[in-house]
This record gives sequence, C-alpha cells and structure tokens, in this order.
Amino acid sequence: MADQLRIGILGFGTVGSGVLRILKNHEPKLNQVTGTTLKVKKVLVRDLKKQRGSIADGVELTMDADEIINDPEIDIVVEVMGSIDQAKEYIKKALTAGKHVVTANKDLIALHGNELVALAKGYNCDLYYEASVAGGIPILRTIVDSLASDEIQKVFGIVNGTTNFILSQMTNEGKSYSEALKEAQELGFAESDPTNDVDGIDAARKMVILTRLAFGMNVELNQIETKGIRDLQQEDIKMAERLGYKIKLIGSAIQSESRISVDVGPILVPVNHPLASVQNENNAVFVVGAAVGETMYYGPGAGELPTANSVVSDVITVAKNIRLGTSGNVFSSYQHETNLAEDTKVFNKYYIAIEMQDKTGQFLALTKLFSQFDIGFDQIIQQPLSSDMAKVVIVTHKITKAQQKELINAFKDTNEMNLLVCFKVMEGN
Repeated sequence: MADQLRIGILGFGTVGSGVLRILKNHEPKLNQVTGTTLKVKKVLVRDLKKQRGSIADGVELTMDADEIINDPEIDIVVEVMGSIDQAKEYIKKALTAGKHVVTANKDLIALHGNELVALAKGYNCDLYYEASVAGGIPILRTIVDSLASDEIQKVFGIVNGTTNFILSQMTNEGKSYSEALKEAQELGFAESDPTNDVDGIDAARKMVILTRLAFGMNVELNQIETKGIRDLQQEDIKMAERLGYKIKLIGSAIQSESRISVDVGPILVPVNHPLASVQNENNAVFVVGAAVGETMYYGPGAGELPTANSVVSDVITVAKNIRLGTSGNVFSSYQHETNLAEDTKVFNKYYIAIEMQDKTGQFLALTKLFSQFDIGFDQIIQQPLSSDMAKVVIVTHKITKAQQKELINAFKDTNEMNLLVCFKVMEGN
C-alpha cells in the first residue's frame, strides 16, 4: 500500500471545487480512515487564468485531460465535469489506463453505466457513482450495502430538487409554474434550459440507476413512463389540497412477483405522508424491504458540499479497496433478468380532471364512459367554469394501468369532454 494516493479531478466547477475543499479541510480524518494520504495532484479546468483563491494552492491546473489520464502517478480520477460523450471518453481512457474512477454523472451512468462497469471490471478498476443520485444522500450505498440482505420491494421518492423547488413555490406561495421556474433559474436551481428537470427526464435517469441497484434489472429510459410538470396549473395544486393531497414529482420503481413497474410523474401525495413535507430543493427516497419495512432517506439533492461529500465517500471506498487489494469489484454485483410488469398487473388510484359542457345528460355520459372500463369513483367534485362549461375532478378507485390507458384513449374520441390531466394518487400513509 502506497503512503500516498494521488487524485486527478476532471472539472473545477461547483462540485469539483467542493471535492477539493473537503479533501483539503478534512485531510487528517481522511488519512486516518483510509490509512493513507489522499492528495489532489491535478485538476482539469477550462480557463487557466481564472482566479480560484487559496483552495487551488499546491494543485496543478491543466486544460488537457490527457495530462491527468496519462499521468502514471495519479491513482484515482474524479469526473465532475458533466456532459455525456466527453465524460464517457475520458472515463474509458482512465479505466483503460488502470485508474480507478469516481463520477457524479447520473446521465452518463444511466445511459452507459453497464458498459463502463464491464470495462472497469475488465481492467480490475473501481468505478463508483454515489453522487449520481440524490446529491448528498447516500442512497446508493445504503441499497448496495446496508440493505444487501433484504428483498427490496419498492423504491420511490423525490429525486429532482429543481422540480421540487418549483412545486414548493407553487404550493406554498401560490405562484404560477412560470413564476416559480423563473425564481428557480434566478437562484441557480434550474438551468436556462430546464427541459431535463421539468419534463421528468433527470428523474427518470436516476430511476434507471436506482432500479439497477435495488432490483438488479436494467430498465431503458424509453421503458419508463415519464411525465413532467409543465402543464401543472395552480388550480390543480388547490384542488389537490382540497382533497387532502400535495402534488410532488415522484420517481417510482415497484416490484411484484419478480416484475417491476417504473415511472416518473406528478403524484398526489397525502398531506400526512412524509414526502408531502419535503420542501424546496431537498430530496427524499423511500425504500421498502421485505425485512426492514419502510425506510426514508432525506437530504439536499444538490449543492457544492453535499454532492462533493458523496464523491469523497466514494474516493474513500476506492482508497480502502486499494489498501485491502480488493479493487475491481463493481458497485453492485446483483443482477436479475429484467422483467417489466404488464399494465394489467399494475394498480393505482388516479386523479382525473375533465373540462366538459355543463348541460343535462353530460354527467350521465361521463359516468357511462367510466363504467365502460369498470372504473369506479372515490371522490367527485364539479366546478363551473362559465355559463355553459364545467370542470369535473374525479379520484378513481384503484384500477389497473391498462384501464387507465383505455380511459385516456376514449377521451380522445369524444368531442364534448376534454381530459385536462391524469395523475397517480398515492394511497394514505
């Protein structure tokens, strides 16, 4: 075991500077925990002239990634630069060069994780990515290590801080979607192009990773039914509250009879459920196991130091593996044939909002439409919109996803009733 392990960092943005800060400020503890000295030798930057303060003292800065990847003294490469294609190229080069890799890149791991894990194993290198999901919450290591002996049945929760901030502002402050999004962008929680966040794509990619580790199954992005929050109106927020719910963007992976159902979308969460109280940019993930029951993991989903802390925890694991001579083991070796649940086997309650003409016989037609697919009503609220139009909100009894899809298609064939939204409803806690 070397007296010192040298680290190269690809990226010196928010997370990269946080990683360097933690490695420097917590050096005595880290040295004791790992049994070696962890030193950052080089950092990849975009601009050598930019002033970075004392945090960069004693560290070589370079604009050439190959200077890090090909440096024989560097043992561990930390990738926190973002992007997909460029980061993938660098990580593949690093692994091929025999360097261990830690990354916070959820997009890369969701899309190419299996390929990179196989490459790491082939070169007897470690590849860890705790920070790729839920920022500062150690959810991946909890699933892989602490819950390794359990049979996980469900993984669900708030895994995107941007949308949770927007929904918190809409719920607590009465802001419109556009107003809440603008504030999120001004505060740095949302990108100038928020598509990945508000359309649920970011959350879906994280669910790919969670599903892979929790159930050993590889689900493709196009197999995850994904809805975002762009079309969410203040009226839906208020109606949900009237019915005893709050609306949250939830990623969900549920296993039943060795088959899984994975989706992302706005869900009505009972006000007494812990997820309903998760505010602003925070994340929270529930894991339900056959043995342990229901557990919840809550914390910041992003940010310089929370995310960097997860990155450094992976660096510590790599350092311990090097010391023990156990490098080359993948994050999780659990694999299971990927079996997706049929729509007829997936059950939920649904919140359905409909705009229709307010005239005699119209409600009877609506009732017949629902009864056609054997769908019963749990709650019904009708509100006038104008002299001749009304909004009807229905919470269904528990039905299959197949029934729900048939109903949605039926609305497309009717001219007098317009389906506004259809959200899942979480049952009470």
